[in-house]
Amino acid sequence: MSILGTRVVRTEDPVFLTRGATYTDDLTDERLTGALHLTLVRSPIAHATITSIDVDAAKDAPGVVAVFTGADCDLAPMLGFPAAHKAMLRPFLAVDRVRYVGEAVAAVLTEEAYQGEDAAELVDVDYEPLDVVVDMKEALKDEVLLFPEAGTNLVSGMHLNKEGRPEDFFADCEVVVSKEIVNQRVAAAPLETRAATAFWGEDGRCTLFLSTQNAQAARDEVAGWMGIEPSQLHVILPDVGGGFGAKIGADPEFALVGWLSKKVGRPVRWNESRSENMTGMVQGRGQVQTITIGGDRDGTVKAYSLEVVADAGAYPRLGVALPMFTRMMAPGTYDIPKVWSTASVVATNTTSTAAYRGAGRPEATQAIERAMDLFADAIDMDPAELRKRNVVRPEKFPFTTKGGAEYDTGEYAKAIDLALKAADYDGLRAEQKRRREAGDPLQLGIGVSSYVEITGGGAFVENATVQVHEDGTVTVLTGTSPHGQGHATAWAMLASEQLGIDVDKITVKHGDTDLIPKGAGTMGSRSLQTGGIAVHHAAIDLVELAKQRAADVLEANVEDLVVADGSVQVKGTGAAVSLAELAGREELKAFHEWDAKKPTFPFGAHVALVEVDVESGKATVERIWAVDDAGPILNPLIFDGQRHGGIAQGIAQAMLEEVMWDEEGQPLTGTFADYGIPSAAELPSFDLVTMETPTTINTLGYKGIGEAGTIGSCPAVHNAVIDAVSHLGVEHIDMPLTPMRVWAAISEAAK
Repeated sequence: MSILGTRVVRTEDPVFLTRGATYTDDLTDERLTGALHLTLVRSPIAHATITSIDVDAAKDAPGVVAVFTGADCDLAPMLGFPAAHKAMLRPFLAVDRVRYVGEAVAAVLTEEAYQGEDAAELVDVDYEPLDVVVDMKEALKDEVLLFPEAGTNLVSGMHLNKEGRPEDFFADCEVVVSKEIVNQRVAAAPLETRAATAFWGEDGRCTLFLSTQNAQAARDEVAGWMGIEPSQLHVILPDVGGGFGAKIGADPEFALVGWLSKKVGRPVRWNESRSENMTGMVQGRGQVQTITIGGDRDGTVKAYSLEVVADAGAYPRLGVALPMFTRMMAPGTYDIPKVWSTASVVATNTTSTAAYRGAGRPEATQAIERAMDLFADAIDMDPAELRKRNVVRPEKFPFTTKGGAEYDTGEYAKAIDLALKAADYDGLRAEQKRRREAGDPLQLGIGVSSYVEITGGGAFVENATVQVHEDGTVTVLTGTSPHGQGHATAWAMLASEQLGIDVDKITVKHGDTDLIPKGAGTMGSRSLQTGGIAVHHAAIDLVELAKQRAADVLEANVEDLVVADGSVQVKGTGAAVSLAELAGREELKAFHEWDAKKPTFPFGAHVALVEVDVESGKATVERIWAVDDAGPILNPLIFDGQRHGGIAQGIAQAMLEEVMWDEEGQPLTGTFADYGIPSAAELPSFDLVTMETPTTINTLGYKGIGEAGTIGSCPAVHNAVIDAVSHLGVEHIDMPLTPMRVWAAISEAAK
């Protein structure tokens, strides 16, 4: 019986549930003896000229070993995204100007961590405030410039599709609907904040312990910033407490930690506070979208346009590229004859943006799914029926969209039907009608979403090594870097399937650039379809190698040999030799590099049920029915866990989360007291419906599941809340759907 597709309990969990994880800040490596602690002095002003910095008082504070400012730092200013305007450089420590609240201005090194906060307060920085721009549309006007030498806030090369929309684009449409909507900023808020620890060895190499999603990319990026060869930098990942995209690659602070360690000749440790994390770590989303959809009254959608203004924050980073994914995935699951999109990315006096669970694809889905509901309302058609009429049909796959994506496989209408059936959609609509007719203060809302996303995009290559040892244990080396995904179990299952060795005897190692020099890390829901497939093929390669060697030992033809139960056996006889014995004779391992060449496109449909108190505006999510199709399921336990987490984060954006600043660029959501993280009390039970449509891109048919739940749940919940009050005249409410916003929308409609 195959182990694939079974609910194997995660082998990594006992340690987390008993002893606890070992994060970067928990390290007790003897090489870190005598480590200094870094505290960063951060700007309390969003935009200002630095006129002076006095560090004398701080230098004399208890425990202070050294204080550095931008004038002391010889790390060259970095460009956070290659396509950004060359003038939009970020210094590692601000020198002449600060551009957001939280920007690092000075570095204080102390013997003990607690001494750093007191000493940092003694650094006297004189700021001369400048005008501030935090609104994306205002930033486009270039009236307040973050980089005067650039002459614009528009990030160079990121005014995508400058050609205007054709005047006759919607000419053949009977109905056209347009709306400006906001996909608000959200914080990743991982369990573990950012952390780095560095020391330099006698060999002249720097060892850097990091909390990141990609050890190899972090090595290359940090080495470049430090002006050293990647071979001079050894990056090791301890346990990583969540990332959600915000820990892809490296942060400038990582290079600063390494530079400071060399400067003072001692190890240096840095672990940011939660309030620092909420203003310093890259954030997600942040788009203003204008959606326009047109078609006929029979429900045929003929044309769709999406105009995006995206926020890069003060210093352009990965967030600059995400509107390209938004534009690519703009049509969603729909076969729309005409699709047009454009995007402009601007700098503002706010925290930089980067990837957050879904990274550009949730923004696209949110836009098209709101557009579909608006169009359904305009033609008085059921929103689920409208979707089914316009999705891409199964016989059209592989299907190239008007966004330029080539969808591999999909059955979108089937997914919608499964979700509707699971939810008893007709029954929900009947109850909704009853409550409306009765004037019940608690109104029901039903929201539907149909989604498709791109996974593994841009990172198609991954490698794995599988080795059997003479004691019968197995080591798997992988270029992926898990931070909660369950790779230790999943990769062991894939190796066990080929070798016949129990998963408990298989150890998966990752996140060490000396041990695994090449790797693309974990992001974009890429791991299973690239790293997992690499493990699968490496195990197959090892089996073939073992059979070749066993043929001599057993004096048999290779064609007559099979591998089962950890041994090579001669078919039809009792003759066998264990893999452990073969490993004792000669090293038994295989390396495989897998190149998928293309991404895959998971898809699904969600139905959300909400209850809205029309007197107070309070909305409560009651149920979620989710169909998330990512191909064959390797481990249902891990698969469902990824869905649970994704759905929770989608609900959180729809209902609670929003990073905000006032007009002066002061953060209004700098702590968990102000920023709405959901607890179990805010989340309903999730009804998960199984559907498996294999991809043709890899040998096992796997697609990615890590971000699907977020992409499907958020628009379903958003649509549901608006649906609950649509009969009162409410057409749209921007997220998050707080009681005040819902109540205000109802009140405004009543006027």
